[in-house]
Amino acid sequence: MNKQRRKALEDLQSELETQKEHLEELKDEEQEYFDNMPESFQSAERGEKAQTAISHLEEALEAIENAIESIDNAIEN
Repeated sequence: MNKQRRKALEDLQSELETQKEHLEELKDEEQEYFDNMPESFQSAERGEKAQTAISHLEEALEAIENAIESIDNAIEN
């Protein structure tokens, strides 16, 4: 891999790290929202929607982490 492509991948990896941090903050906010709901709301539609959102955000975080790792592997090789 030439220097220019390596630099482009490093920049992309850095941007993904930044976006991952933002996504983690949003997931934490949604988790806090759920945790602070009255118990009756947690088991109702509102709570289910919050839990579903949290689950999807966790999946997105995992995907970003995998992408960062794959880019790292590409840079090293």
